[in-house]
Amino acid sequence: MKPEGQVRIPSGCAIAAVISREGNRMSGKMIGEAMKPMHDRSNGLGGGFAGYGIYPEYRDFYALHFFYNERATRKNCEAFLKERFEIVQSEIIPTRKIGAITDEPIIWRYFVAPLRSAQASMQVDEKEFVARTVMKINTQMPGAYVFSSGKNMGAFKAVGFPEDVCEFYRLEEYEGYSWTAHGRYPTNTPGWWGGAHPFTLLDYSVVHNGEISSYDANRRFIEMFGYKCCLQTDTEVITYIMDYLLRIQKLTLEEAANVIAAPFWSTIGKMSGEQRQKLSYLRTVFSSLLITGPFSIVLGYEGGLMALNDRLKLRSMVVGEKDDKVFIASEEAAIRVMEPDAEHIWAPAGGEPVIVNVKEGAF
Repeated sequence: MKPEGQVRIPSGCAIAAVISREGNRMSGKMIGEAMKPMHDRSNGLGGGFAGYGIYPEYRDFYALHFFYNERATRKNCEAFLKERFEIVQSEIIPTRKIGAITDEPIIWRYFVAPLRSAQASMQVDEKEFVARTVMKINTQMPGAYVFSSGKNMGAFKAVGFPEDVCEFYRLEEYEGYSWTAHGRYPTNTPGWWGGAHPFTLLDYSVVHNGEISSYDANRRFIEMFGYKCCLQTDTEVITYIMDYLLRIQKLTLEEAANVIAAPFWSTIGKMSGEQRQKLSYLRTVFSSLLITGPFSIVLGYEGGLMALNDRLKLRSMVVGEKDDKVFIASEEAAIRVMEPDAEHIWAPAGGEPVIVNVKEGAF
C-alpha cells in the first residue's frame, strides 16, 4: 500500500471559499491555510485565489491584473491601454521570492477607468467595453494576458501548490469580504500560469474541480458572442458562460444554475405548471450551455458566492456556517482549518445551487 502523499486522488483538484454575510473583511491568510489539508489534491501545476473587497481605495476603478512575458510586451500593451483607459495607478504586483515558485512572468496591475470617447465609439456600455478589451488583449497581443479585470477584486494565481501561491503573492497583506481558492491537478491540459484557476471576467471568477466533456459544444456556442477561449483549459469557458447568462441575458443565479446543471428531461416531465414551463424553456433555448461531466464549482461575484455541483454530484463539495460566515470546500477538513467550530456541515445535492450574498450596503 502506498503511503499518504504518493497516491493519485482521482477526484482532485481542490476548491475552497469563505464569505462574510456582514461584509466583514478577512485576511487572505485564512483561505491559504484552508488549502493545506487538501495538498494531495494538487500536483504543483497550478494554484490560485480570488479576493473581493480587497481594493477599497480604488473601488470605483477596474483592477486589471496582467502576466507579461517580457518588458517590451508590457510597454506595447500599456500604449494600447492608454488609448482606451485613464490609468490612475500602474504598479508591479508585490510578491516574495520563494523556492517553490519559479519562472514567474512580469506580474503587473493597473487601476483604470474607461475613456468615454473610446467607449462611445464602440457604442457599448462600460462592462462590455472592458470585456471586449480583455478579449482583444488575450487573443491578439502575444505574451500579454489579463487574468483579472473586476472592480474591488482581484485574482492571484501561479504554477505551484496553492499554499505556496498564497505566500508568493503575500495574501496575508490583503483583506476581503469573500475569498475563493483552487489547487490544480491538470489531467489533459497544460499546467502554466495563465491556465491556473480562478478564471475571471469582470467581477466573475470561477474555481472548478472536474472535467467538462461538453467543452467543445460549450466553447463553439459561447464564441459566437465574442468570447474567445485562449487559456488552454476547459474551466475558462464556464466563466464566459456565466458572464453571458448573468450579464448579457440577465438571468438570475438560480436560472443560470438550471442552464449549466439542468435537470434531466425525465425530471422536468414530472413537474407541473410554471416550473415545468420555465425549466423546459431554459433547457431548450440554452441547450448548448449545459455542462456535462463531473464538476463542482464556486462562482465569485460582487457581493456573493454560488457553489454548484453537477447533476449527479460526481465531485465532492461541503458547506458549513459559523456566525456571519459561510464556508465551502472540497473537504470538511479545509472548513475546520478556517473555523474549527463550524456548524451545520452539509453536502449540497447535485444541481442545487448554494447562493450566499453579503447584506446590502455592507461592502
